[in-house]
Amino acid sequence: MSVQDVRPPHQDTRRDAVLHHARRYFMSEGYAATRMEPIAREAGVSTATLYGYFPGKAELFKAVIEDAANDFAAQMDFVRSQQGSARVQLTSFLTAYARFMSDPFVRSVFRLVMAERPRFKSVAMSFFERGRDFFGASLMGVIQTMIDRGEIACEKPSWAAGQLMGMVEHPVFFVPLVTGEEVRTRRTVDQIAADAVETFLARYGT
Repeated sequence: MSVQDVRPPHQDTRRDAVLHHARRYFMSEGYAATRMEPIAREAGVSTATLYGYFPGKAELFKAVIEDAANDFAAQMDFVRSQQGSARVQLTSFLTAYARFMSDPFVRSVFRLVMAERPRFKSVAMSFFERGRDFFGASLMGVIQTMIDRGEIACEKPSWAAGQLMGMVEHPVFFVPLVTGEEVRTRRTVDQIAADAVETFLARYGT
């Protein structure tokens, strides 16, 4: 499932259309080259309407990043409710996380946030902190539950969560991010997640 498939319904369809087209422009053109008028035209609204929602490009950019973060959170919500053994729960989480991190759109958002961090430091920090919370904190909670049930043994759930997520992040996110999609792993996303879980359980399983 793509990140763009989980957008929650909103009542204001015109504002949604503006954010949708603004997101595409910011991702493809970058902040500096993006102009407000083409966004309004493609969203089917007047420039006055667009400026009524967002007084300037900076406010529109902030709203686009916040909207993207909300999409990311919505995609991972179902993982928190998964039940089953340690292997089942971890595989469910890691597979969803790997698919999320391998989505080209997600990398586009991260590239944009990193590129505009000097200009929008608070927006960038909020974006990364939310990502840490709804991924890392969720996984730490899952791991702590497994510790309480006696399924795994580790003293630092935060370290264990970081190690597990790192085994996914390197091949599906950081390598394509750095190489511009030119270098891709031969393993499928599901294989990467399964390998990471097996390595994790070999280290921490009881």
